[in-house]
Amino acid sequence: MQLHLTRLNFIFASIKDINKHCNQIIMAKKEIYIHNLHDWPNFIYDDATVLPVLSAVRLKQGFLLGKMQNIGFDLQNQAVLNTITLDILKNSEIEGEILNQSEVRSSVANKLGIELKSKEHVGHYVQGVVEMMLDATQNFSDTLKPEKLFGWHAALFPTGYSGKDKINVAKYRKHEMVVKSGALGKEKVHLRAPKPEEVITEMKKFIIWFNSSAEDSIIKAAIAHLWFETIHPFDDGNGRIGRALTDMLLARSDMNKQRFYSMSSAILTKRKRYYKVLESTQKGTMNVTNWVVWFIETLNTAISDSEEKLKVVFQKAAFWDKFRNTKLNDRQKLIINKVLDGHEGLVRTDKWATIANCPKITASRDISDLVKKEILKPNGKGGRSTAYDIIL
Repeated sequence: MQLHLTRLNFIFASIKDINKHCNQIIMAKKEIYIHNLHDWPNFIYDDATVLPVLSAVRLKQGFLLGKMQNIGFDLQNQAVLNTITLDILKNSEIEGEILNQSEVRSSVANKLGIELKSKEHVGHYVQGVVEMMLDATQNFSDTLKPEKLFGWHAALFPTGYSGKDKINVAKYRKHEMVVKSGALGKEKVHLRAPKPEEVITEMKKFIIWFNSSAEDSIIKAAIAHLWFETIHPFDDGNGRIGRALTDMLLARSDMNKQRFYSMSSAILTKRKRYYKVLESTQKGTMNVTNWVVWFIETLNTAISDSEEKLKVVFQKAAFWDKFRNTKLNDRQKLIINKVLDGHEGLVRTDKWATIANCPKITASRDISDLVKKEILKPNGKGGRSTAYDIIL
């Protein structure tokens, strides 16, 4: 009797496993992605829905670029350095990778020829990531070729490994690509990308379109990102390279190498929604209106966030324009710039003397001079050492 029960349990367990496997096969067959459709990759979108949001973001984009053109060269460089550093950090952070901010900033400054007071040692990996992003934005008018994409991929994986896994570097993938998440045995499949033998043909179509399409650059950036992520041509790094292509097209849209907003930063704040909209579009029809609208709205967020971050730069520009004919010594310029950059509590005699490396009596004279010139005013907090605020 015990023997029969054991055999029956084994049979039932085997049947259960077979059913589970069959269900997985059936579900896989039911999964239809846009790249499986007969009209792939003929993307369409509703003009009546897209054009109003596109016009709004174009207006905002032009306003920001116009404001940036009216500030000094040094302040423009500061804004560009901050923006590109942020974009690189956030592009990696979307994938769960945290880069060293000082390394990234130092590498960007070095590549752009911007002087920094202190330089960080920069590792090969960070250098590679920075080179990829700068190539995308500084050489935005370049013709896209497979060799450029392979170079970017090699920059992301200089050791030939992604974590502990050896991958094909600077080559299209040779294996099936299934994008999934969740614990082992409970994975959720988000995308089954085109078969490896189809990748070369798919990428040829994509690159021809990328180089020849006369589509509006912002809409083109949205479609390019969706298209590239759907092909998923590499073993790893597809998200980062896809967003680099997005930045390349947005730089074309601005017709400007200087970057003043970060799309990756805005995507990171909406990461869950980003993946949800991307997945639903990849499992939908060739009408990608929802994706294009989401992309443009996220670009709108990126520009708004940038305007907020650049308030300090605009404030600084307005201050120096107002006092451009006022004679100031180097100590006064040093402290004023630090305060305008957001360093609080520096305009007191003792702090001034420490930062400017001068006697307190000299610091007191410097401050009094700025009060007379109506640049500083006592903030009314009193104490042993009176504090002062800049009059803006």
